[in-house]
Amino acid sequence: MLQVGLSLPRSPEGADSGFPMDKGDNTGTGEEIFGSSPVTVVITSEADTWDIDISSCLGCGQFVDWDRMPDPEQQTHIPRDILSKSPKELKKLAREGYWAVSRALRAQVYHQLIQQVSCRLVTPDALVYRDVVSRLFGKMSVSSYPLPEFLEGCSMPTYCLNPAGIIALKKILICVGNLFPDITYSPILPSLVALLLHYSEDEAQCFENISRLIASNSPHTSYIDQSFLAHQASCMTFGDLANKHCPAAHKLIASTSENVFEVYSEWLSWLFHDLPFNYAIRVFDVYLLEGQKVLYRIALALLKQYRLSVTSTELEGTDIKADLQAFVQNITEHVSVDKLLERAFSIRLFSRKEIWLLQMANRKALMERGITMVQSRQSFHLAIDMQNFSSSIVTAQEMRIIWSWIPERFSLSSPLLLFSTSEDGCSLQRFYTCCEGYEPTVLLIKTTEGEVCGAFLSSDWSERKKSGATSGFFGTGECFVFTVRPEMERYEWVFIKKPELAKAVPRSRQRSPSPSPASLLSSSPDGRSTSSNHLTVPTPQRKGRLSPFLAIRHFLLPSKTASMFMCGSREGIIIGGGGGQALSLDANLLWGRTEHCETFDNPPLCQENFKVQLLEVWGFQNV
Repeated sequence: MLQVGLSLPRSPEGADSGFPMDKGDNTGTGEEIFGSSPVTVVITSEADTWDIDISSCLGCGQFVDWDRMPDPEQQTHIPRDILSKSPKELKKLAREGYWAVSRALRAQVYHQLIQQVSCRLVTPDALVYRDVVSRLFGKMSVSSYPLPEFLEGCSMPTYCLNPAGIIALKKILICVGNLFPDITYSPILPSLVALLLHYSEDEAQCFENISRLIASNSPHTSYIDQSFLAHQASCMTFGDLANKHCPAAHKLIASTSENVFEVYSEWLSWLFHDLPFNYAIRVFDVYLLEGQKVLYRIALALLKQYRLSVTSTELEGTDIKADLQAFVQNITEHVSVDKLLERAFSIRLFSRKEIWLLQMANRKALMERGITMVQSRQSFHLAIDMQNFSSSIVTAQEMRIIWSWIPERFSLSSPLLLFSTSEDGCSLQRFYTCCEGYEPTVLLIKTTEGEVCGAFLSSDWSERKKSGATSGFFGTGECFVFTVRPEMERYEWVFIKKPELAKAVPRSRQRSPSPSPASLLSSSPDGRSTSSNHLTVPTPQRKGRLSPFLAIRHFLLPSKTASMFMCGSREGIIIGGGGGQALSLDANLLWGRTEHCETFDNPPLCQENFKVQLLEVWGFQNV
């Protein structure tokens, strides 16, 4: 077996060559077998070995190479009451950068905050670390031990640590691997340990603090992904959030990259590898108080800032993944850390619970594709095969952008044509027969004027049968409508861009009566008679199964008319309601109408009254 790992530094010159310190490291690699899984690790030459001295327990700040530190913190007076403030006040201070005024203050706050983290009953502490260090490395000044398996493919940013700090970093990671054998993949862990070492009295305190973050069991709150499954689900969740909160950047990436997911899979590296130290430590300040949700916010703010800094023409032929990395590494040229955090916290995300539900849905989708908790990392590629995709309505490039708008857990699957008027005829009953059993679906419409529009529909059309004799709306807030030609634009559920509207409304207002089907049948919103192809808007129904993410039962809505997603009856289908219908089609699938509606806050998607030339419904393979 090839023995790979640490021997410890007798000379500082070897301090930076024993591990991959960045993504461009040219150090040679080898493979070592742990069980049945090959693990790529760094081979250190004899001249570059690392001495582990178990007696190296240095004071706070002693692990830092001060010559490389940008603008070191000042040793100012620490108010006595600072650590007794409420969580809300501490969160405000962290966001404003209050910890940055003093290294000692930061060290105290970090330790206290982490000690307050709810974690598993049996969590290794400083005493355990000292015992394990003695057992693993012995009492000799030099020893060798294999690197943890979870470091497979991970970079090791050192954040201005000196040679002794880098030794401590590696010792702590080896002990984490020994005491937390369930960790199979955790690219963020080396960065967090390196940052904590700046503010730790010794290795043991740093180990105890990182152990508490690993062992956190707070509901709907997580700090560190510990498997490839969890990491991949977090990347998919970020992709979903970028899709919703950074539409301009997302559209730009989708139009220039063949693998959008691969770009978003680096989102954690932007924060804890590519950002300079004085930015990363401010991210860490708020992360300790607010958990992973705050990382999503800051990465979204970086994405928004990136979009402001580039144009589509500049990105032609560019590796956008590498370009984004370079942008983050040079962030000081574009925005200050205070302004970046200010923009991050101005992004109105959904609740921590709602994001947790999305994360769980993404995990489930990955597990259904065979990804397990113990599996080593692998790469995913955009599901659409540009060579084989064929539609009578949209081009492969247009479909790729539409697919990029779809929630990540579905866009991993390839499109499957379920229904086409050119092949199946203009029959609503045939439409239902072909589409039932598939969830979600994409509806594409081409009018006789050459305009193209459509909708992403989150629920199975068989849901319409649960309303009984009365037609009812169903679906979730993941539904959206869009235009393709003459311009590509997406219109999502109104509460995605304005989630505060759903939170601030008293429950009593939800009891207001729904629009009367009879009144909507007799007249249009402006009081004029409706055309024969303007369908009745039925009363929304909230009963029955809804997907876990963005189900309307999770929100206090000011009006039921803002949650009318999809409806089907023998008369036709409706998509979007409230003050009008985003799309409605008659029973022959020949005539349709489009208007502004409250659910999606969309303009008419094409000419208001249109004739259908072609209609297609696409499902998702293996969903």
